[in-house]
Amino acid sequence: MYFISREASINSMGYSMSRLNIDSELLCDSDNTTSEADGNLRPQKPLNSLDHEFAQATKLKSAPHEHLSQVLPGKRERNVSTVKMLAGREGNYSGRGRFSTSDCRHVLSRYLPVNAPSVVDQMPTRAYVSQFSADGSLFVAGFQGSNIRIYNVDKGWKVQKNILAKSLRWTITDTSLSADQRYLVSSQLPYGPDSTLYGWRYLVNPSEEIAPVLSQVLVFLEVYASMSPIVHIVNIGSAATESLANITDIHDGLDLSADDDGGFSFGIFSVKFSTDGRELVAGSSDEAIYVYDLEANKLALRILAHTSDVNTVCFADESGHLIYSGSDDNLCKVWDRRCFKANGKPAGNLMGHLEGITFLDSRGDGRYFISNSKDQTIKLWDIRKMSSNANCNPGFRNYEWDYRWMEYPPQARSLKHPCDQSLATYKGHQVLRTLIRCYFSPVYSTGQKYIYTGSHDSCVYVYDVVSGAQVARLEYHSSTVRDCSWHPQYPILVSSSWDGDIAKWEFPGTGEAPAPLIKKKNRRSHYY
Repeated sequence: MYFISREASINSMGYSMSRLNIDSELLCDSDNTTSEADGNLRPQKPLNSLDHEFAQATKLKSAPHEHLSQVLPGKRERNVSTVKMLAGREGNYSGRGRFSTSDCRHVLSRYLPVNAPSVVDQMPTRAYVSQFSADGSLFVAGFQGSNIRIYNVDKGWKVQKNILAKSLRWTITDTSLSADQRYLVSSQLPYGPDSTLYGWRYLVNPSEEIAPVLSQVLVFLEVYASMSPIVHIVNIGSAATESLANITDIHDGLDLSADDDGGFSFGIFSVKFSTDGRELVAGSSDEAIYVYDLEANKLALRILAHTSDVNTVCFADESGHLIYSGSDDNLCKVWDRRCFKANGKPAGNLMGHLEGITFLDSRGDGRYFISNSKDQTIKLWDIRKMSSNANCNPGFRNYEWDYRWMEYPPQARSLKHPCDQSLATYKGHQVLRTLIRCYFSPVYSTGQKYIYTGSHDSCVYVYDVVSGAQVARLEYHSSTVRDCSWHPQYPILVSSSWDGDIAKWEFPGTGEAPAPLIKKKNRRSHYY
């Protein structure tokens, strides 16, 4: 059995439909409690207007036409079967003679990529990051052993480019493809034998004459601590599959650090492109956010953003004006670049997590986003609920805990933040050892009605964003799943694990049993 669903199972041949009969009228909130046994959230109080607004907006993205869902006058069926949808289309019940976008999403969102996985690749080192391109034609995976591999999805997942950094000690911590697939941003956090943090980074940009154009941005750190962070450019447009730094490709340098900050090094935990591909934003170990202007070829903005490591950053929407950040200081912050230079402050703070933030994902509307945290929860946020300050201190942590090597304290699971501003809380997965990531499901196929995340218990979890119910738990890996990525159009989900495997989950899948796992020895390492 490869997943657990409330009303779905996989038959012996691996072909089934995950029928999610979930009460979408319900929405969990920040005061909800969770059963540790099943990870499902149960609403305990009526929805307020803001919660109801989010629930309605989510349903509108993936709700069938009212003529297809109407049972009686004034009463609608929440989960219309695919057969009824097809019959309604043939009978032209909607009056359009075709499915609308929301009709299509309603059908597609019922087919989850949960069937027995196939192995895309196996490496002897930990897989840290994974990402589909915007159109789903490419897939990028980053590994601890300084490898970044680009797979051509349309050509049978063939390795199109294998990028090798100069040091085998480096760990790939993040990658980001621009929407036009001209750039890939990745960050690496290296540690030497003496556990010293080193730092430099480089940008990859291929020749304009090569078609199709494929360029990479690699961010990595060098072997001595006194050097300022540097961005390097390399042409990887050659036909060769292997791209070895400064051997098969020349990496020229660009300075990403502020002019007055030369001389100290820092590590990059998170790198993301703007929608137009003209800028990138990075979160760093020096408590700052960096915005680099690729067209002007200079650092556009440095924000001393938090009081601890900035583990995750992203742009809020296509405009690029708003930036979300999450830190080990337990806070999510919103930054408006249009007024930051005038007041030097965040647009607002969002409190609710009890431990550090490991990852953020924006819904893309400039209003809602989710965060994964070391307090073992995902939270949903509406930036209209943010506050101008963060003076509310929980003040009740009476335990010592390090997520890199300790289990989460049992007494901490029942704690609640007294000033929680989140809309919803999702529990069941484990956030330990590394900066585990979470995402909204794709707009095109699901209307973003799900949230999915990796987990320390070697699984991938899928939650219903409105009800909070755990609708799937994918089991295959033998070690922590740090990252996972859902195809933007098809029911395909790829998970990357510390067991070195890149696994592909599909609907309906091949029906074949997964390849046997090769047990790997535990590798001691620093966790990020």
